[in-house]
Amino acid sequence: MMITISLCMIVKNEEDVIGRCLDSIKGLVDEINIIDTGSNDRTKEIAKKYTDRIFDFQWIDDFAAARNFSFQRATKDYIIWLDADDIFTAEDQKKFEKLKQTLDPAIDAVSMNYHLSFDDEGNVTSHLKRYRLVKKENMFMWIGKVHEFLSVSGTLFDSDVAVTHLPLQHDHERNLRIYKKMIATGIPLSPRDTFYYANELRDHSLFKEAIQYYHDFLNSKLGWIEDNIHACFKLADCYHKLNDKEKELDSILRTFIYTAPRPEACCRLGYFFMEQDNHQAAIYWYHQALTTENELHGGFQNKIFSTWLPHLQLCVLYDRLKNYEKAYFHNEEARKYKPNDHNILQNKEYLDKIRDEK
Repeated sequence: MMITISLCMIVKNEEDVIGRCLDSIKGLVDEINIIDTGSNDRTKEIAKKYTDRIFDFQWIDDFAAARNFSFQRATKDYIIWLDADDIFTAEDQKKFEKLKQTLDPAIDAVSMNYHLSFDDEGNVTSHLKRYRLVKKENMFMWIGKVHEFLSVSGTLFDSDVAVTHLPLQHDHERNLRIYKKMIATGIPLSPRDTFYYANELRDHSLFKEAIQYYHDFLNSKLGWIEDNIHACFKLADCYHKLNDKEKELDSILRTFIYTAPRPEACCRLGYFFMEQDNHQAAIYWYHQALTTENELHGGFQNKIFSTWLPHLQLCVLYDRLKNYEKAYFHNEEARKYKPNDHNILQNKEYLDKIRDEK
């Protein structure tokens, strides 16, 4: 027997995107639950075209509370959750339909890819995995006031379905406000909260404060390994903004405590030495980025660090060394990924002239 699915969404002032989202999934689920946390635009009016299961939830600066409330409204076998600025493409609608028809009811939770950004050619440049489809009877809970996560267990399944994130707008101050309120009212930050609060500080250019919280997070030794690695990279960003080259380098190298060098670390080291005009060291690390495995380790992945970016930087470096054949080769390799990129095409024109003159 085919499973039944409830869609659960929490929304606020999403009139520009909610219709697009619901259009992409309305034929795939058996029930749509919309939990509105205080919209004053046409969000609820638009949602009524798709469902009469619209519920109000008083916003209390707690995303987990809102999502848990949404899950309690579900009545079908499984729950899928989306944000209003997510969609299923036509291809992924077909994959989702097949998944629904064939999923073993013994599965407790299903992960899906989350496509976060794209290049000019429409290729996915960054993505991660999230558990999107979960069994209702298991009563899985959301945890965290901000950057909440769904705690799942049992028999898990990794699907090939992808959710595509297409944001139009975002309240950039919201998360920072929530964290500051937690601190002001004496609510302790978990290690995960500490990491994400540091991210918010960094995103608001509060680099010195961000550095403090990144160090607090790493020194706790309680973080998820992927968050530890990204905290090191973000520390490097902060030190770069503060022009502290030594600590920037230390932060990049600190990732080696947790894992073998990944393409992002290699590219960052390449750029560090490139800025110092240490061409040979930069070349070494960009080559390492191309030869290092770039697997998805349960977290965020940005493919640019193992594809066109190191090739483009190697083109620049070999050009500086007047090794035009290698510069041309790496520019052509970069062009395979970004055939219409203005800089790559300019490089090609420049290098073609040099090759013609020989």
